[in-house]
Amino acid sequence: MQFVARQIPVLMACFVCAFTFTSLSHAHELQPGYLELRLIEQDLYAAMWKIPVASGRPMSIKAVLPKNCDQRTSEDLRWDGAAYVARWRTRCIGGLEGGLIHIDGLDKTSTDVLVRFDFADGVNEARRLTPGEPSFTVPTQPNRFEVARTYSLLGGEHILFGIDHLLFVFALLLLVKGTRRIIATITAFTLAHSLTLSGATLGFVHMPGPPVEAAIALSIAFIASEIIHSRRGRPGLTEKYPWIVAFTFGLLHGFGFAGALAELGLPQQSIQIALLFFNIGVEIGQLLFIVVVFALMTLARQVTQRIKMPQPTWAWVIQPYAIGCAAAFWVIQRIAVFV
Repeated sequence: MQFVARQIPVLMACFVCAFTFTSLSHAHELQPGYLELRLIEQDLYAAMWKIPVASGRPMSIKAVLPKNCDQRTSEDLRWDGAAYVARWRTRCIGGLEGGLIHIDGLDKTSTDVLVRFDFADGVNEARRLTPGEPSFTVPTQPNRFEVARTYSLLGGEHILFGIDHLLFVFALLLLVKGTRRIIATITAFTLAHSLTLSGATLGFVHMPGPPVEAAIALSIAFIASEIIHSRRGRPGLTEKYPWIVAFTFGLLHGFGFAGALAELGLPQQSIQIALLFFNIGVEIGQLLFIVVVFALMTLARQVTQRIKMPQPTWAWVIQPYAIGCAAAFWVIQRIAVFV
């Protein structure tokens, strides 16, 4: 009975975590839509429209092209394994410039849509549409500031909704002690994922997506186990050399970021700008998360000290076991994709 009692917090952590992340795994409302308008010849465009899934069905949004396009929408949706996709050709007399692109129904969702389009001279650009701004007028010439703004926002959004990446950083913050060591560890992680993000995006290196995603989940499980060993007086490699472990696993996480960026696509004439600002957005989002975590930790510590709340001797296991259970769930889920 004593053994069972000691396992109660562990079982509770696993149950809550499994339930939470099962729900999150189906939260397709956070997946962005994607509209591409690629110039084939003068005034003729190949349109591709990807719609995220909501409750097993295509989300109730529709891409509407400018009025000078002969086929402004398409209802022919096909499932490609990740989203519902429509493809068609449309002739827009005079090009897209000056026309209004609108995502009907976007204002009633919580998702975004990335729109990539070609100008009449073949130069392309991207815009991010949101529920609060579901349409835009195509400019008459490219605007690099818009590329920088769009991809920095996409980078920040990706890291802030990338629960696995945030959980890895959170686990490091729980394990590593000392401000200087934390700074060195986060810097190593940032440098590593910036290297592989850039290398993979520019085509210098390549790794298949599903194994990378499974390995990212394994990296979280590893750090969770390191926290447990540390709390039990058996510090492991991560606590002794956190920057080395953070750099090694950061390379994997960079491939994950690159996969997300590949799905979004890059404007071919502004690849370097888009890549740079996507990475900047990721780093800003990561720093915001770290600041919030430290603020909450400080607040919780002050509240506990003020009200003199007693802490059970087993309370420390909840965080690492919850992190480990979430990571294990992801490992199984992601391996099932390619097995």
